Amino acid sequence: MSSISKTAGIVIIGNEVLSGKTQDTNSHFLCTELRALGVEVRRISVIPDEIELIGREVASFSSAFDFVFTTGGVGPTHDDVTMAGIAHGFGVQVIRHPELERRLRQRLGANINEARLRMAEVPEGAELLGAGSLYSPVVKWRNVYIFPGIPKILHERFAAIKESFREAPFHLKVVYVKEGEGTIASILNEVLARYPQLLLGSYPVIDNPEYKVKVTLESKDPQYLDQAFAKLVSAIPKGAIHRVEES
Repeated sequence: MSSISKTAGIVIIGNEVLSGKTQDTNSHFLCTELRALGVEVRRISVIPDEIELIGREVASFSSAFDFVFTTGGVGPTHDDVTMAGIAHGFGVQVIRHPELERRLRQRLGANINEARLRMAEVPEGAELLGAGSLYSPVVKWRNVYIFPGIPKILHERFAAIKESFREAPFHLKVVYVKEGEGTIASILNEVLARYPQLLLGSYPVIDNPEYKVKVTLESKDPQYLDQAFAKLVSAIPKGAIHRVEES
């Protein structure tokens, strides 16, 4: 088997998400992108704009996962407290980053004010990523990558640094089964017992006349995946497989 995947945690920050005023699409985007890069997302947390809570959650994620991605709370208003929260969680000060301040002053000119300069504040010791290619670079503190909550900006900034996260890819096979989970549960258990490193998923499908369960098999080791797949297909009752997909 190949080496263990790097892991990631995602912290979505914002009262507007918890109140239902804004629908979170950032976690889905990050999960999809990171999976394609071979990184395994292990946890997603959605929390309000509270300095102490942000600090505790991000510090906890930082110690638990290889990478942490935060989104939201980095604008110029009173409720944008992500930078302060992260600084609090790691016991450092918030400082005004000279390069971010320079960019803001250059871009805004006479329209600069103290509120807008808040967007130059970072936890002390933070570094900037993608500074040469981005309108505004990604702020990184240790293994924490701090993104804005606006999806379009997040997508642009993530694209600029995504290759730094690339690992061996996951390989995927999908089996669409005409029988229900109750019929194939013991087969799935047998396959997993034989191939314990396999990422095996079983998802019931409602109101589809062609199949009842979507079964996914994933591994970074293609040979291991092929063996598990062959075991599963041979064990499913004849005629119960609707179709298979591979990627």
